[in-house]
This record gives sequence, C-alpha cells and structure tokens, in this order.
Amino acid sequence: MRLVFAGTPAVAVPALRELAARHEVVAVITRRDAELGRKRVLTPSPVALAAGELGIEVIKANRLGDDVTERVRELHAELGTIVAYGGLVREPLLSTPRLGWLNLHFSLLPRWRGAAPVQHSLIAGDTVTGAAVFQLVPELDAGDVFSELRRPIGSDETAGELLDALAVSGAALLADTVDEIAAGTAVAVPQSGEPTLAPKLGLPDAHLDFSQSAESVYARLRGVTPEPGAFALVDGERFKIHAARPAEGEALDAGQVSMRDKRVLVGTGTHPLELLTVQPAGKKAMPAADWWRGLSREGVVLA
Repeated sequence: MRLVFAGTPAVAVPALRELAARHEVVAVITRRDAELGRKRVLTPSPVALAAGELGIEVIKANRLGDDVTERVRELHAELGTIVAYGGLVREPLLSTPRLGWLNLHFSLLPRWRGAAPVQHSLIAGDTVTGAAVFQLVPELDAGDVFSELRRPIGSDETAGELLDALAVSGAALLADTVDEIAAGTAVAVPQSGEPTLAPKLGLPDAHLDFSQSAESVYARLRGVTPEPGAFALVDGERFKIHAARPAEGEALDAGQVSMRDKRVLVGTGTHPLELLTVQPAGKKAMPAADWWRGLSREGVVLA
C-alpha cells in the first residue's frame, strides 16, 4: 500500500521502520526541527532522521494545514498512519487518503485517551496496559479499534522503559493491521467502556507529595520518569529524583531523609522509599549516598 506516516519522537521510529519494510511509505510528516540542549542546537526529530536514512520524503510541519493536505493528495496515499506526531489531524486531511488514517496509541482504549497514556497509567497504579490501533476520527482517540495487545506492567518499570517496549511491540501491531487492511480482512469494533483522559503532563505533575502512601509516591515517580522528571523541594530549590525504590524499615516522618543501614531513605505517609540517584539544584546527577555524605547538616526534608 502507499502510506503516509506522521510521527515525531523516538517511540515512533520502530513503527516507521516496520511499515517501510512492508509497504511503500511515500512521505513522512514530522514536526519542525527543535532547539535542544543547553546550546539550543536546532535538531531534526528522531522520525525525520530515520526517514532520511530510509530515503523517504520528509514534510516538516507543526500544523497540518492546507499545504500538507495538498502534498498528501499529490502523492496519492491510500492510507495515513500516525504515531505520536504531536498534533491533531483534522479535515480535509483526515479524509484525504482513500482509507483515512490509523493511529497507534499506547493504551487499551478507551482507557487513557490523550497525549500521555503510559504516564497516567503508571501514576494511577494500573497493572496491565497495552497498545491499540484504531481508525482516526475527529473526536479524540475515539475511533473503532482494529487490533490491540495487552501486557503486564512491571512493578519497577518507568514510563520511559514501558514506552520503549510498547514502541517495538506496537510497531508490529500497526504493520500487521495495515497488512490486514491491504488484504481486505481487517475488522474494526467500536470502543466499549468508560473513557478516561490522559492529558500531557507538566512540571507540577512531577512534584512528589511525600505525605501520600509509598505506593502512590513511587507510582508517580515512575510515571514521570524520565519526563517531566520527578522532583521535590529542598530549601525552596528543585531537587530531582531520578531513581528510587520501595524500602523496608522504621517509619520516618513524611519527607524526612535519613541514612539507615547504608541506605538513604525518605519517609512517606506509610513506609519509606530508598533514594538511589538524585540531582541537587545546580549539580549533576549522583548516587544518593554521595549526596548524603556531602551534606553539611542533617535533618533534610523533601517538601
């Protein structure tokens, strides 16, 4: 089939490569180059780089307007495919490919419709997640589902790790579904159940509240790792927490930090968490034990 592919981040690259291996991807739509790093270097998206390696035409656009629609029409794409592009596909582009658009979404729809399904799934304490391939419609993530996969969530998996895994298994799911559409055997069914929403996370969502249970704090930490990145406040400054894990031990006051049995523990509303990798304001990430040994005082509280 003649496909057009829309995607931007690294998690969309496996799907692009899998589709290009099976079908003719006539163009890739991705967001414009972005300024990255401290030096703000203008950098192409991971999908743009992959498309260049594959020799596929790249259309860079932050808004899917008339110019993009006209180019897709000129290319006579039969089907559009989209994975984490970072924008909405609206009419007339939505119906420009003869067969419309398929979206690979990293949740079991209708649970977690929106931009951050994996992150919200972890924060909510879900134990099972997956991916779904559905027909794109004007309403957010509401189209009929062609296929899905399910998998358990590891007790220590972060959002980044889970997304990386789903990107690979989801790529095969999307390509298999395109194969079925090409063969005329694909069947889509309406979504059933009560939808939940997964809006994009901001920095306030990554602020850990240690008065909550250890399970809730740890679930949020995993859900916001690596982005936007879990943190607490120490003396009013942002203190990043890159890695932690549940710990056994005597209860500590919520947010209180203490060294116990060579472990740096922080109290929660229930049992403690062990801090593993932290990053004080203005410094590089370091083992929590190194940070603790470098303190000039005790009685640090994470707020």
